[in-house]
Amino acid sequence: MFGGVIVSQNAGQNVDQAEGLRKLINEKTENLKSASANKAGNNAPRVIAVTSGKGGVGKTNITGNLAIALTKMGKKVMVFDADLGLANIDIIYGINPRYNIAHVLAGEMSLSEVLTEGPHGVKIIPAGSGFVNLTQLTEGEKLNLLGEFESMNEELDYLLIDTGAGISTNVLYFNLAADECIVIATQEPTSLTDAYAMMKVMSNSHGAKRFKLLVNMVADAKEAKQVYLTLVQAADKFLNNVVLEYMGFIPIDNSVRNAVRTRTPAIDAFPKGNFAKGITDLAMRIDKSPRPSDYDGNIKFFLKRFMDYSLKPN
Repeated sequence: MFGGVIVSQNAGQNVDQAEGLRKLINEKTENLKSASANKAGNNAPRVIAVTSGKGGVGKTNITGNLAIALTKMGKKVMVFDADLGLANIDIIYGINPRYNIAHVLAGEMSLSEVLTEGPHGVKIIPAGSGFVNLTQLTEGEKLNLLGEFESMNEELDYLLIDTGAGISTNVLYFNLAADECIVIATQEPTSLTDAYAMMKVMSNSHGAKRFKLLVNMVADAKEAKQVYLTLVQAADKFLNNVVLEYMGFIPIDNSVRNAVRTRTPAIDAFPKGNFAKGITDLAMRIDKSPRPSDYDGNIKFFLKRFMDYSLKPN
């Protein structure tokens, strides 16, 4: 289950453009490093991608409710809805953003102008349905987006990236660019297979070696640990030096469906339910966990890394 080239003139021009853009981005981030060198301590925001190998495992629900759990702990949190084309975070929060990141790329609005406030003061960067793949942006659009992130003055403790499901380039690049990557899986065989496939691609093709696993929709800790052990055994056998950290589990809770139907976060609709308890425990575990040793300490570097991956030749 787990287990002589002719280059056209246009191709050469594309390479030159990509190289030029890479130099511009590197210049911008060197300036950022100098300006923010004193901020890269414990007060700098943590950038965490929440992802899954397949849809239907509760990824967006976990991201949205985790953001609220962190704010209830006194943290300042922003959610970047990077599930481009679906934009489900607004359903979880019961909001209807008027603007989204597409308006920023079109030069119609600034990033701060499209920011939306959700429950408990959670800030949201809306994606918008039917949105273009970020890896297909023009050079000008990429520079514009990087410039918008540079000028954003939000003071944050956490930036949560709600990625799409699967192993598309968008999903992979967001996961690789974030400081930490939490993979959501259930005990369904397809979920296990797809979670492994995601880690395999990120490890073999991009050198990623550290992942966090959260098991969702299981009856108890025993079922959750079995999911974890299955993936760990596959990683140990087939992947090279990959470390999978167990982040716990979220128990099955039928009230979550009712919360989604009413467009109310489950942690608010059913604060004493099993789901709310699991999410609160997860938030505390994340907040107590050490930062990655190669932590950059600035959300601008997250976007810079995303741009770097999108500029690499396939």
